[in-house]
Amino acid sequence: MANLTLVIDEDVLRRARVRATEQGTSVNATVREFLDDYASGRDAHREARQRLLQLADRSSASSDGRHITRDELYD
Repeated sequence: MANLTLVIDEDVLRRARVRATEQGTSVNATVREFLDDYASGRDAHREARQRLLQLADRSSASSDGRHITRDELYD
């Protein structure tokens, strides 16, 4: 493996470390996975959004035109 040096804002790195720890991983592993996906042309977030939109299009659920708030979803 090769080493890569990045210049990152300290606050961004601190928040990334906290989030990675919460997810049981490391910033290093997260960046490595992102770069692997990026280099391979994969975009997991875009693919997930597309699958979600496809499911929504096929869904028979309806709000009858009513706007539903986030709070109502968790009541």
